[in-house]
Amino acid sequence: MRKDNSEFQTSFLSEAGTLLTNKDYFAFIELDGKACWVLAQGLDSDREIESAELAVKSVLGNFMNRPTMSRFRIKKYIQQAHRLLQEESVRVRLKASLIMVVTDYSRMIWAGAGNARMYHFRNGLLNLRSKDQSLAQMMADREEIFPDKVDEHEERGNLLEYLGKPDEFKPFVSPKYKLADGDVILLGTSGLWQEVNNSEMLDATEEAQDPAQLVDTLEEVLLSKQKQTVQNYTAAAIFVKKVYKEDPTKKIRLIKRIALILFVLLLTGGGALVYHIKAAERQAEAVASMLEHDKNGDAFIQDGEYAKALKEYSEGRNAAIRIQDRVHSQLIGKKLNITGLITDGDTFVKDGEYTKAISKYEKAKKAMEGRKDFNEKELDEKINNCRSFAQILGWLKNGDMKAEKQDYVGARTLYLKAKKAAVAASFANGEKEAKTKLEEAEGKLADLEREKRQLDAEKLEQKGDKCLAEEDFKGAIQSYSLAQEVYQGIDMLEKVLGMERKITKAEEKLNPVPKGEAPVAEAAQEPPPAPASPTPAAKGGSK
Repeated sequence: MRKDNSEFQTSFLSEAGTLLTNKDYFAFIELDGKACWVLAQGLDSDREIESAELAVKSVLGNFMNRPTMSRFRIKKYIQQAHRLLQEESVRVRLKASLIMVVTDYSRMIWAGAGNARMYHFRNGLLNLRSKDQSLAQMMADREEIFPDKVDEHEERGNLLEYLGKPDEFKPFVSPKYKLADGDVILLGTSGLWQEVNNSEMLDATEEAQDPAQLVDTLEEVLLSKQKQTVQNYTAAAIFVKKVYKEDPTKKIRLIKRIALILFVLLLTGGGALVYHIKAAERQAEAVASMLEHDKNGDAFIQDGEYAKALKEYSEGRNAAIRIQDRVHSQLIGKKLNITGLITDGDTFVKDGEYTKAISKYEKAKKAMEGRKDFNEKELDEKINNCRSFAQILGWLKNGDMKAEKQDYVGARTLYLKAKKAAVAASFANGEKEAKTKLEEAEGKLADLEREKRQLDAEKLEQKGDKCLAEEDFKGAIQSYSLAQEVYQGIDMLEKVLGMERKITKAEEKLNPVPKGEAPVAEAAQEPPPAPASPTPAAKGGSK
């Protein structure tokens, strides 16, 4: 009901700038009673694991399992994401800045670590701005530099807190803050706020009619600076069109009810007993829920439905955490980790990123060593298929390179090889792509062959013309006849007829008709002359 009786509009953009990859990540969820927006900026150089995406999905996943406005739990969600980055740091240390906003549609809390920022605008003014956890911000807090110099200071990127740091980690969580109709909340990574200053943000906010227009304007301002190097930048705007209006009598009734319960408990002296009974009931329910989710997850694993198993294990582990059952939390957590790696691999397969999928599957295989609750044979099949698919795509890519260099014979060989392998591996998309490219290469080769034969015919025709000019009529006829045969083979009908005329002309030159003598063929066709009619003198006799 809270969501239905309020109006929050969200829009965002995230670009790589002039860099090869975009290490930023943004996602949000709007539930019936609460909503959460999370933005992160990857600070490491790992090319296989996206630390920002990992952190955002961790925070948002925990929030979806248990939506809350509790500052303690929000801090805990960020700390869990921090530990996840630490656990996944294999080749390099994974690091990320993160900022999140949680609301119950009438109040908000913002939290995070690093220098991803939250800006809050109200009535045409910059009302609030989250503080960076950087050396430059600390210097401003100590009045060593002016606050407005933080964005330009050389130590603005020297972070004191960030997800994935090796030692003690202390994220920031704000108190609850009352929202009002017309408020604008802006989340941005350092790639945005280092280029777009506060006054430019304020101007853009005043002009924008909706969040999409705001983020587009901010991007235009950023790009108008025409910097040679543009870092990754992400902007997410939330327009609070209408906040949820609380029932003023509801709070009073709740206070009265709590006071009455406390009064009764005080009189009866049974407050502690009731509390313990209720706590025991909740504990028993949580244990049952934990075991049920764990059992469901195992069943889904046996059926190969890893996405469903992932959800069950996540809920089971959260239940174990709630009852502080460390043993089951670790046991289910290991299953959750393996299942998550497999589902990530499956997602990469759907996206056609087979090398990344292999990396995830191999990590899962290593994690499941010695376990019997996961199907290692099935995982091996996934890895082998991905290797085959990656090899097929490699052949197609190399074929494309040969085709670009007009080596269509070499390209055809690779496309044919890829097609046969795709059929053997049941790689439908690869087979389709290889078939299309193979047809294109064969078409190019056919065109080249036709052009070659046409060129050969033209040379024979030119030779015939030369022989004709030199009165070598037999040579001309021979060359024209050969040229005519080639033209016939490549369906150049007009040229075939042209050669026929040239052959006839050469034959006439070779066998000319003598002057005054009709051609033999024509004389044979003329009828014999009719007898002459008698004259009148012959009829009358002589005198």
